Amino acid sequence: MQTLLRSAALTTTHLRFRVRAHTLLELDTHSGASLRGSFFYAIMDQFCTNKSAPSCSVCVLNATCPVSAIAAPMREDNSWGHDIPRPYVITPPLEGARRYQPGDGFSFEMTLLGGIVKLLPYIMLSIQQFEREGLGLRLDEHRGQRGQIRVERVEAFHPFTNEQQTIYEAGNMRVQAPVITIQPEDYKRRAEQLNRRRMTLRFVTPLRLIDQDHLVQQARFRPLIRRLLERYQALEQHYGNAEIAFSKEERDAIAHLADGVRCVADNTCWQELRSYSNRQKRTTPTSGLMGEATFEGDLEPFLELLALGELIHVGKNVVKGNGWYQIQS
Repeated sequence: MQTLLRSAALTTTHLRFRVRAHTLLELDTHSGASLRGSFFYAIMDQFCTNKSAPSCSVCVLNATCPVSAIAAPMREDNSWGHDIPRPYVITPPLEGARRYQPGDGFSFEMTLLGGIVKLLPYIMLSIQQFEREGLGLRLDEHRGQRGQIRVERVEAFHPFTNEQQTIYEAGNMRVQAPVITIQPEDYKRRAEQLNRRRMTLRFVTPLRLIDQDHLVQQARFRPLIRRLLERYQALEQHYGNAEIAFSKEERDAIAHLADGVRCVADNTCWQELRSYSNRQKRTTPTSGLMGEATFEGDLEPFLELLALGELIHVGKNVVKGNGWYQIQS
């Protein structure tokens, strides 16, 4: 079988924001939703010139607005926001629920997908607004306000080699263009280093998969591959090679191959979580599997896809940081 990532063009650019608490700050267990909301509402506050529009899709400036590709999904309830995958992924701090005292530092990461990296200047120019918006839970000590932060440095980095490049430092408004962008050759090279018969995946943030309208609450290879393949295809079509598509026959053949890979050690657990949506004014489930699972079988057809999955995440709520896994062996 040919590699699943034939003619791949999707690139990823990985940014690490190093932040310091200016006042008392409290983050919940998985703070990706809070980070996503604070940062992208800061972008809209900074650059939206038609805030009276109920959504980006009906705004008369939509076609020419340079940030609608990033901010629009935050405001949409229709199929536009559902069908087009967001062009970014947030990876929250991994310390879990924690109070940060003034002066404490932490970091979070943002992955920009494909050509959306051209909008990086808008993201960087929103940092001061992001700092003013505050972050985390509203605290009694702050009279119901969020904690204040300062972004000290932003680095572009290579997830596979740990190479890094500082592109922003506090006090210096000059932003360097990132020269570290992951190309298809990088995740294909990563795949060549992997074991073709046995692999352990560590689910660092909750993995929430839906298979045949049911939540997947045990480690299973087939639904993981199906959802990852769907995500890869959607991202390629919108941010990489628009010509890439898998026929129903190809998807069925891939699923059949995935059935031959068994989970031989399932050390995962289901973590119940919910996050609050300011847009929907209600909490939504972000629960998922966490821990490690070991798979055995013919993994070779899936290695490149799995290597890419480390970068783009998989499943529900990936923009909030869910669905991040690491290949252990």
